[in-house]
Amino acid sequence: MNKIFKFIVNFPKLVLLVSVILCLIFGMFSTKLQIDASTQTLLLDNDKELGIWREISKRYETPNFLVVAYTPNQDLLSSKTLDKIAKISNELEKIDGVKSVLSILNVPLLQNADIPVSELVKHVPTLMDKDANLSAAKDEFLSSPLYKNSLVSGDFKTTSIVINLEPNEKYDAFIEKRDLLKSLEQNKTITQNQKIELEALDVQFKLYRDELRIKEHENIEQIRAVISQNRGDERLFLGGINMIADDMIGFVKNDLLVYGVSVLILLMLCLWLFFRQIRFVFLPIFICILSVILASGVYGLLGFEITVISSNYIALQLIITISVVIHLITGYRELYILHPNYTQKQLVYLALKSRANPCFFAIFTTVIGFVSLCLSDIKPIIMLGLMMSGGISISLVVAFVVFGSLLVLLNKKEPKRSFENSFKFTHWCAKLAINRRQIIYIVSIFIFIGGIYGISKLRVENSFIGYFKSSTEIYKGMEVIDKSLGGTVPLDVTIKFKDTKSNEVATKDEFLSEFESEFSQNESDPRYWFSTYKMDVVKKVTRFLEDREFVGNVSSLGTLLEVGKALNKGNELDSLSLAILYNGLPDEYKKILLSPYVSIEDSEVHFVIRTIDSDERLRRDEFIKTLQTDLNELLADDNVEARVSGVMVLYNNMLQSLISSQVDTFGFVVLALFIVFIFIFKSVKLAVIGIVANLVPLCAVFGIMGMAGIPLDIMSITIAAISLGIGVDDIIHYIHRYNLEIKSKDKIRAIRSSHSSIGYAMYYTSFAVFLGFSVMSFSNFWPTIYFGILTDLVMAMMLLGALLLLPALILSFYSTTCKKE
Repeated sequence: MNKIFKFIVNFPKLVLLVSVILCLIFGMFSTKLQIDASTQTLLLDNDKELGIWREISKRYETPNFLVVAYTPNQDLLSSKTLDKIAKISNELEKIDGVKSVLSILNVPLLQNADIPVSELVKHVPTLMDKDANLSAAKDEFLSSPLYKNSLVSGDFKTTSIVINLEPNEKYDAFIEKRDLLKSLEQNKTITQNQKIELEALDVQFKLYRDELRIKEHENIEQIRAVISQNRGDERLFLGGINMIADDMIGFVKNDLLVYGVSVLILLMLCLWLFFRQIRFVFLPIFICILSVILASGVYGLLGFEITVISSNYIALQLIITISVVIHLITGYRELYILHPNYTQKQLVYLALKSRANPCFFAIFTTVIGFVSLCLSDIKPIIMLGLMMSGGISISLVVAFVVFGSLLVLLNKKEPKRSFENSFKFTHWCAKLAINRRQIIYIVSIFIFIGGIYGISKLRVENSFIGYFKSSTEIYKGMEVIDKSLGGTVPLDVTIKFKDTKSNEVATKDEFLSEFESEFSQNESDPRYWFSTYKMDVVKKVTRFLEDREFVGNVSSLGTLLEVGKALNKGNELDSLSLAILYNGLPDEYKKILLSPYVSIEDSEVHFVIRTIDSDERLRRDEFIKTLQTDLNELLADDNVEARVSGVMVLYNNMLQSLISSQVDTFGFVVLALFIVFIFIFKSVKLAVIGIVANLVPLCAVFGIMGMAGIPLDIMSITIAAISLGIGVDDIIHYIHRYNLEIKSKDKIRAIRSSHSSIGYAMYYTSFAVFLGFSVMSFSNFWPTIYFGILTDLVMAMMLLGALLLLPALILSFYSTTCKKE
C-alpha cells in the first residue's frame, strides 16, 4: 500500500489525468442508468400469490383504470353538473389509451322504471335518456349496492368518473413469457436456448416498457390537463394505480435532483464552517462528483436500474465519500501542526498512510451492512445493497487517489483552526466520559430498557396513501376516493365450487325442484349455472364481507342479486330469473355486471373489495389472515374453496419477507462486525465494547419508532443494517486513535487526546452525514422522509455513543491491556 501512496504523490499529474479520463469514459455510460419505479419492482418474484393474482386478473375482466373524483358546487344531478360530466367524459374518451369512460351518465339505471326484468333487459335506462327519472335515479345511486359509496358518496356530493384504460396484451404476453422462463430458471430446468431467449426477452421487455411509460406519462398528463381545464372552483382529483406508478417515477427523478444538489450545497457550507479554506471545500466536492459519476457509469454499463428504494444511493454515496475525505483532511491538518517543516509531498503521503487502515476497515464494515440487504428477496432492496456496496468501494479508491494527487499539486498552506478553538463539544464529551461514567451508564441502561420496550411496540404496515404528503395531488385524490367512494386498495376473494351436484340436492327448493334438477343435469351450460345453492353461498359471503371492518365497497354477483331483489319487488331472484337475465342482458352491461364476478367455466365467483387504506387502525397482515380464516369457517359446510388474493396480499407478503430477512441478517451483520473488530483491535474485550457502543444507540432509535407509532416499511426496515454499517465507522476511527495514543500516554490523557484529534473528525463527518440525510425531508415520499429523519437520529445517537459511552466503557473495562511506552 505504501508503494501505491508513494506513486500517487510522486506522479500526481499522471494519476489525476488517468482518474479524470476514467471518470469521463464511465460517465458516458451513466446516461444509460434508468429508473424503474413501477409497483412490479416491489413484489416478490418467487411469491406463489403473484401467479395466482395474475391468473385471477386474466380470468375476470377487470381493466386497468383511473378514477376522477368530482365534487361540484351544485347538485350532482343538476343540468350544469351533468353537462360538465359529459364534457369531461367526451374529452377523456378522445385521449389515446382510454378505452371508455364510466360515470353517473351512462351506468345502467335498473330501478328507474317500474318494469319486469324480462322487459328491462331489452332497454336498460341511463341518465342520458330524455325521459330518465332524476328523483328515482338519485334514490338508486344512494341505495343500490352497485353505486352507493362507490360511484357516488354517501352525502351525494361527490361522484367518480372511471377511466377504463386500453388493455395491453403485448405487455401481458411479455410478463407471462418471462415468468415462465424465470420459473424454469428457478427450477434449474431451463435449457441453454431458453436462457438466451430469456436474456433477449429482458432486453426487449425493458425497451418496450420504457416506451410504454413515456406513452402512459403523456396520457396521464393529458388527463390531468383535461381535469385542470375543467376544475374551475370545483374539486377534481385524479387517482389510480397507474397514477401512483407515474407519480413515484416523478418523485424519484425529483428526489435525485434535489438530493444531489442540496447535499452538495450543504456539504460545501459544512466544509467551509469546519476548515475555512477554499481548497478543503472544493477538493472534497470534486472527489464526491467523480465518485458518483464513476459509480453511475459502472451501473449504467451493467444495466442496473434505479428504483424507489435505491434512488437514495447518490445521497448515501455522497455522504459516505465526504466522511472519508474529511478524515483525510483532518489527518493532513494534524500532521501539518505536528510537523510544520515537512514538505507538502511528505505531509500528503503521511496523511494517506495514517488514514488507510481505519478508512479501509470503516468502509469494509459499511459494505457488510449494505451487503446484508442483498439477502432479501426484494429486487429494489437487493439493488440498493449492491449499488451502495459498489459505490462506497469506488469512493474509497477515488478519495485516496484524487485527494493525494490533487493536494500534492497545491501549495502548502497553514490550516486554520478557528472552529476547533471556538467549539469545545468534543472536550465536553471527554470530560463527561472521564468524570461522569456512572451517569452515562445509568442513562444508557435507561435508554436500552426503553428501547426494548419501544421495539416491542413496533409494527409493520404498508399504506399506499400514507406514502405521500397530504399536499400532493395523488394524496388528495386517493383520500377522496378512500373516504367517500368506497376505499382504494383492492383485495380479491374467490369462491370455487367443488362438487355442485350433491349440494343442489341439499338445497332443493320445493317450488323450483324441477328447474334445479334440470340445472344439475346441465350445470356446464351458462344458462343453468345460477342455482339456488350457489346464490345462497354468494349472498352469504357478500353479507359477510360488507359487515367486515375496514372494508369499503364490495362488488360481486351478490350485488346484482340484491339489485334483482329490489327489481323483483323485494322477492329474491330465482334461478330461472337469473338465467333469463344472463341470456337477455346486452353484452355491454354483461361486462359491467357479470363478467368481473363470475366464471362459469371455472365454477367460481369473484368478489372485489376495496379496503379503507387511510384507516390508521388497519393492521394489514392481521386483517388478511383473519379474513382468510373467517371465510374458511363461514364456508366450512358448503363444499367450496375460498381464497384471498390481490395487491394487498402481494405487498404484505413482500413486507413480511423483508422483515423476516432483515431480522435474520441483522444477527449476521452484528456477528460479522464483531469478528472484524476482533481482527482490527486484536482484543475480544474491545470488540465487545465497540458492539455495545453501537447497539445501544440503535436500540434507542427503534424504541423511539415503536413508541411514536412509526411503522416499519420498505425503507425504514433497512435503517438497522445501513446505520450499523455507517455508525460503526466512528467506533473504528476512535479505537484506532486511542490505541495509538495509549502507547505514549496514560488512559485519561489518551482519551482526551483522542477526543481532541479524531473526535473532531468524527463530529465533522457525523454532522455532514446528519445534514445530508436531513435533505430527504424535502421528498414528497414519506418513507424517504422517515428514512432521512430516523437515520439522522441514528447518526446523532451513534456519535454520542462513540464520544461518551465508548470512552467510558474503555476506561472502566479495558484498563488491564493498556501499555504505556
